[in-house]
Amino acid sequence: MRFQSGFVDLARRVTMETRAVERAATVQEITAPAAWSDARIESWLDWSESLVPDLSPTGGWLNGAVDAWAERLAGRGLAEGVFTDRAEAYVFAAELAATIQLGLATPVGAPEAGAGSADILDLSDPAAPAHLAEHRADRMTARLALQSAEALADALCAVADAVDRCEGPDGHCADPSRNPALGRAAATARRRGATDADILRAVDGERPALALRPFHETPPLIALADSTQIAAGAPEALLAAESALDGGLIAIFSPRDAEALAEGAVGRALLDLSAVAALDGGTFDRLPDLVRLWTVALDLQAASVAISLGLEGLSAALIPAGGDLAARAEALAGLTAVVAAQTSVELAQLRGPCAEWDALKSQVADADRARRARLKSNPDPLAAVALKRIGKLGAPRRHATVGLFMDDAEARLRLGLGGPSVIDVFQTADGQIGRRLAAPLAAALARTGGDVQAAERRLFGRRTLVEAPGVDHAALRAFGFTDIELAAVEQALAGADGFDAVFTAPVLDPGFIRDVLGLEDGDGPLLNLLGVPEEAEFAAARWVFGHGDLTDWAEAPAAVAALLADPAGVEADLRRAVEPFSDAPDTAVDLLDWRATAAQAARRLAQAAAEGRRAVRLRRAPPPPGPLLTLPKTDAAPRLETPRPAPTPAPQERVVERVVERERARRKLPDRRKGYIQKAAVGGHKVYIHTGEYDDGELGEIFIDMHKEGAAFRSLMNNFAIAISIGLQYGVPLDEFVDAFVFTRFEPAGRVTGNDSIRSATSILDYIFRELGVSYLDRHELANAGPDELNADGLGHGKAEGGEAVPAARFISKGFARGSAPDNLVVLPFGKKAEPEPKVVANTEAVACPSCGDFSLQNRGGVWVCDTCGDARAVHGGDQG
Repeated sequence: MRFQSGFVDLARRVTMETRAVERAATVQEITAPAAWSDARIESWLDWSESLVPDLSPTGGWLNGAVDAWAERLAGRGLAEGVFTDRAEAYVFAAELAATIQLGLATPVGAPEAGAGSADILDLSDPAAPAHLAEHRADRMTARLALQSAEALADALCAVADAVDRCEGPDGHCADPSRNPALGRAAATARRRGATDADILRAVDGERPALALRPFHETPPLIALADSTQIAAGAPEALLAAESALDGGLIAIFSPRDAEALAEGAVGRALLDLSAVAALDGGTFDRLPDLVRLWTVALDLQAASVAISLGLEGLSAALIPAGGDLAARAEALAGLTAVVAAQTSVELAQLRGPCAEWDALKSQVADADRARRARLKSNPDPLAAVALKRIGKLGAPRRHATVGLFMDDAEARLRLGLGGPSVIDVFQTADGQIGRRLAAPLAAALARTGGDVQAAERRLFGRRTLVEAPGVDHAALRAFGFTDIELAAVEQALAGADGFDAVFTAPVLDPGFIRDVLGLEDGDGPLLNLLGVPEEAEFAAARWVFGHGDLTDWAEAPAAVAALLADPAGVEADLRRAVEPFSDAPDTAVDLLDWRATAAQAARRLAQAAAEGRRAVRLRRAPPPPGPLLTLPKTDAAPRLETPRPAPTPAPQERVVERVVERERARRKLPDRRKGYIQKAAVGGHKVYIHTGEYDDGELGEIFIDMHKEGAAFRSLMNNFAIAISIGLQYGVPLDEFVDAFVFTRFEPAGRVTGNDSIRSATSILDYIFRELGVSYLDRHELANAGPDELNADGLGHGKAEGGEAVPAARFISKGFARGSAPDNLVVLPFGKKAEPEPKVVANTEAVACPSCGDFSLQNRGGVWVCDTCGDARAVHGGDQG
């Protein structure tokens, strides 16, 4: 077989470049067409590693993998007599590789195991309901099992993390009653189905495998149904619909189609009609050569009774030229099928017809007659070209089935194709990802006099609030926005997807949100909190971010309005025009609403059967992202207690402790707060401590200023004070900081002057936290013993302070009180009361009074005086004798 199609000459004009592509473990330098994206190159490298692992790259573009694969097929054809000499084989390999370099086609790997030779279920069979129920249960089990395994693995990893992050004793960290984080993680794991044994193993450090095996969807079930019964709503329609909701069933209405689909095609390739149209200006003159080349390649790759030449890019190839798109698609499909059949006859003469030809030749002849009739009624010029190529009916063929449909996402990626959409995502020269109106739609719009730029503005928005309806610069200025905030908003709009990512910190300064707008960031959408109506915000969002589609676009020309509104629907109509020329039916998925019921799916099946569809495959659309339910709050589940033997009761007293968790939320200080400033010098270095307090007097922040110190040391102390303040505001007890930093020893250190409680310190931090401990915690043991104590480690209680009452103005800030403190308010001494001086008293020995008899006679100035009766007598020495 000779090939002189000229693809090699066209491939030489393709601009090639060397690009660094990241692979699993290395970065490879790959030569590829400059127009290919990185994702497309990586997809070809994946193909070269999986489909042809035994090939040794010889260098060249794509590491020579494509050339090596084509040369292997040429060698096989030369050995089996397809080519008469090496020159023919070489031309075939070069032309085949050139079509890949031009982006015209790609080989597709063989179907996965189980996809070929599938069983066919007849819905009229009494055993069909049980078989459908079993098939549906298997698919649902596999899907839910993967979801459950992922959730359970995450929960057990959280258990292990809760133990690893604990900083207490090992026994406490592994005890859910002492480690609250572990208790919560273990309860979650138990709710997700983990056994206590699994949880205890996770506590011991055993983690589940993080890379779970991916979910491989089982092949869909082929169900043969009577189209009349399905269209009439027979009970089997509802049975099939229940299994069809997740894409697990293909309903087929012809035994011939069911057999063709069940047999499957081993040799498969995907042809990009849009690339063929761009190659020859939309005339498709090179399509017959491309089809002939790849029909031979698929037969050499895997000899099979069925091959598949999937036609992709129908709408992209036909929309720019306009005209009757359905007739053009039908003519292209007819030309492809005719050339493939003609090539199959040639191969049958060289390699022999397929083994089933005698049994299938009558069916093939009937299909050829029907296709010839359709081509004769087609007005497109390509239909006449196809008619001229039709050979003799009944000639033996190498392939009994030639399909024109194939669903393979990786193959489409290798051709740079995506699903039909109004938006084209592309890679820029600097590696960035951009968006634009799809090129075929832009060409059709320009051809009919439409404004492409206006279409893109409707799609992607204007990315500015200037002149926006509802919310513009004037409206924002009314809320307090200045030029600074408006400039930040305009800059953020360029890369944002919605207002929630723009009107928030860090785009807007938190101080501006709090002080000017009077709001707290995180309480909700900022525009809603400002009172912007929902309709105004929606209109502004459409102006800035676009509509995302061209549905109901008033400026769309009437000729292309339907095309711009629903490109996927146009593509589906073109595929239906192609289907009569394919031996295998089109099994493209029809998407249902994500909450569609079995009854709705049954109605869709009935509608497809009434329309004469050959096959129908349904699937629910993916659900929208994010939470879909607003659930009420429930009581927290009881914490898991690790089973342990009951402890033996001890005779002594036990101290029962309970861990009370506080919410780790930052407690904000009041805007106008009280505190004090303490000036002192430690070892001759001045230091100022400025405190800020909550309304209840609890310390909430500190500032530390050093006098005439280096910038690095002062900055370090300032940031240290910020760290302490954040810790205090998040609930760290001041005792913890005091215990951690007192007695730290570094220079400057020594005598402390200017502080009436602390006279020496071992470091600046030692002084600061001694002062805070004495002032806020009544830790008077941290005060130094005496003012003359030079020993920096000396501790004492200090001297009691006495004195008279002091005016309150000495302690209360007039600025903080705003002059409202009473003038007659004083502060009494708060030191210890001084002991009274001992008084000198006379002899207090009591003597009995001779007059009254009481022991109250006192000697005063040489005279005995009775304190009871008042009798006074002179002191006589003889009387004392």
